[in-house]
Amino acid sequence: MTRLPVTKTPKCYVGGAFIRSESGRVYPIQDSKGEFFANIPQCTRKDLRNAVEAAAKAGPGWARRTAYNRGQILYRLAEMLEARASEMCDALRVHGASSAAGKREVATTVNRLIHYAGWADKYEQLLGNVNPVASPHFNFTVTEPMGIIGVLAPEEAPLLALVSLIAPAITSGNTVVALASSSRPYPSILLGEMLATSDLPGGVVNLLTGHRSEILPTMATHAHLRAIAGTASPEERKTLQIGAADSMKRLALRKAEERTDWFADEAAGLYEIRNLIEFKTTWHPIGA
Repeated sequence: MTRLPVTKTPKCYVGGAFIRSESGRVYPIQDSKGEFFANIPQCTRKDLRNAVEAAAKAGPGWARRTAYNRGQILYRLAEMLEARASEMCDALRVHGASSAAGKREVATTVNRLIHYAGWADKYEQLLGNVNPVASPHFNFTVTEPMGIIGVLAPEEAPLLALVSLIAPAITSGNTVVALASSSRPYPSILLGEMLATSDLPGGVVNLLTGHRSEILPTMATHAHLRAIAGTASPEERKTLQIGAADSMKRLALRKAEERTDWFADEAAGLYEIRNLIEFKTTWHPIGA
């Protein structure tokens, strides 16, 4: 007897659980042959707000983790992606990537996670400072996570770009609400499955799928999002800048019209972490 294939039902990863869109809406994606592959959740503003609540609950605990422990967790996630590399390559091939291109993107993503795992207990020494002052005080600057970071992933490099934007945020103790590539969302679905079985606490990374035009305006004005990182078109940047000015959030945006080479070394590093942290300077009287 011929066995019918079990069709997968993709779900978003929010608050450590797998959810359908609050509205129940989906949109279809086709495989590289143009045939129907799956229905992807079309998340709404309500889903974004729920994801922010989950990130807010996870934030204090994640920020209290030691830098060494956060590095261990990132390294473990790289190990998991390495172990499921062939499965992730298949997810990238759904969206038209060749076998060689898929393997390259997965391998670079693994390397990027290890890169930030190495930075976890080192960036403080480079970004913090002891400041000479002309008074009898000991003056020093330390870094602190900003809080909840919104991430807008580009359409290209749907796995590598998404991880390259998420990793520097969580390395420094932030939590993330990320909107995956709209046209190539399937790798983010599989990434969520890996996060769910990793050591990363639920709610630290929340992955949404859907259309940017629906999510982006709410992301721009949401008062609990302290920064937004990612890529945006000129029209999107205008919307984000207006919303950010009203809600006092930082923008760390790349221009969508200037395509970023996510495989380049310049797409990662210390300054990506610096963009998503705050600095606190303390004055302590000498002898007190």
